[in-house]
Amino acid sequence: MANPDLPASDRPAKLELRQLQKSFRGDQGLVPVLAGVDLTAHEGEFVSVIGPSGCGKSTLLEVIAGLQVPDQGEVLVDGVPSAGAKCAYMPQKDLLFPWRRVIDNVTLGLEVAGVRRVEARQQVAPLLDAFGLGGFERSYPFQLSGGMRQRAALLRTVVQGRSLLLLDEPMGALDSLTRTDVQVWLGSVWDQYRWTVLLVTHDIREAVYLSDTVYVLSGRPARVVARMDVGLPRPRSVGMMAAPEAAELEGRLLNTLREGQLTY
Repeated sequence: MANPDLPASDRPAKLELRQLQKSFRGDQGLVPVLAGVDLTAHEGEFVSVIGPSGCGKSTLLEVIAGLQVPDQGEVLVDGVPSAGAKCAYMPQKDLLFPWRRVIDNVTLGLEVAGVRRVEARQQVAPLLDAFGLGGFERSYPFQLSGGMRQRAALLRTVVQGRSLLLLDEPMGALDSLTRTDVQVWLGSVWDQYRWTVLLVTHDIREAVYLSDTVYVLSGRPARVVARMDVGLPRPRSVGMMAAPEAAELEGRLLNTLREGQLTY
């Protein structure tokens, strides 16, 4: 666990992106998506990435996770070139298997990695209460609320023991009230475990509430147009978002996002 008393900039870099470039072939030829993205997440830091719709945020996570190969640039995890081996990736949809109970869904990644089912359940059991799933181990996904499904998907992600979590708009499909509840919950469990997190989100307030640092991407092809430190004290509460400094940061991010959306 990272030392929470040290500023993020004084901790070792967990993730470094250096001039990442990525294009896809379309009907009219190559379509550039990432245009030299630079980004750093330090150990135990919560970093969010925001940008216009379709700018390449999900592609960025897929490249880091090793699901896409960049055309140019480097992905370094702990200073070593990485193809996703140290990353745990949570896509936008929870992708829980409807025929597996909660306990069998959250242990799936461990079982795929070769851990026996009994051992996988033993590893997961101490975390169920912290993730709000205690007592629901034998429930099926259709018996869970949207927020509980997302918590189960996140538990399935973190239990793999990877040092870097990649979260692709995990709360984007939730209604406003449920999304706020899950944001508060995620902030509280992050305060406890201090994972290094890279979150892609379209929600500026979510980025400010959860993050230490927020990166703003331009319109496609994406490049970093701003990096902003949040600076709000931890632990955080929803009420803090009404504070002048939080509102001012939201305003700056929104203005930067609007300006970056015009960059093509």
